[in-house]
Amino acid sequence: MKKKEYKKELYHLQVQLVKFQKHLIEKDKKVCVIFEGRDTAGKDGIIKRFTEHLSSRDCRSVALGVPSDIEKKSWYFQRYVNHLPHGGEIVFFNRSWYNRAGVEKVMHFCTPKQHKLFLEEVGNFEHLLVQSDIIFYKYYLDISKKEQEKRLKGRKVNPLKQWKLSPIDQKASNLWDAYTRARNEMFLKTNFAFAPWIVVHSDNKKEARINGIKHFLSRVEYPGKDQTLLVYDNKVILEINPENINQCFH
Repeated sequence: MKKKEYKKELYHLQVQLVKFQKHLIEKDKKVCVIFEGRDTAGKDGIIKRFTEHLSSRDCRSVALGVPSDIEKKSWYFQRYVNHLPHGGEIVFFNRSWYNRAGVEKVMHFCTPKQHKLFLEEVGNFEHLLVQSDIIFYKYYLDISKKEQEKRLKGRKVNPLKQWKLSPIDQKASNLWDAYTRARNEMFLKTNFAFAPWIVVHSDNKKEARINGIKHFLSRVEYPGKDQTLLVYDNKVILEINPENINQCFH
């Protein structure tokens, strides 16, 4: 996708996002979107394109750090509940409670018992969100090992991106297979009919951003919706279901 084409298409999609936000504010709707994925998969970038022209008073991006000692002693989901959207607001989670199914499991930041309990509880938690009339979507940004290594090297030499390079990121390539197993288990056990996973293939950042926004807008309702702008590429976006879930296992 050429830069000029990308900017033109992004502009039209962001106009649609503004229309959607205006509608959700007027109707007092609540929206929660979570972005998961491997390190360097592009979570920051896609959230930035979603939020770039939205009203900051009614839109938040949440990226929680290491839990405090008090949070570690609390119900696991508790600190995330505090950041859920209120009426007329949209919240984007840059990593979410699924940390426990990925980073925490692979890096041994949680016990096997805690991980097992999470997988047993998360369905009930997300069902409560949906039952509370929260418009809820969860996206997983997938990336190839070759592309991840390329981006990690880029962070090391780019002085404007070195803040992104954490000790966990630096271990990402060596733990590729462990993250793959954790991801596959997560898909199998947390792909619910009321809250399915949507995989976004993100080796090409521009295509991932454009198609991610198209998919989201195609699934929500708002006045002035232009369906002709929202036809996404099925090679970039994969909605997981029992028939195609094995396509994600690579």
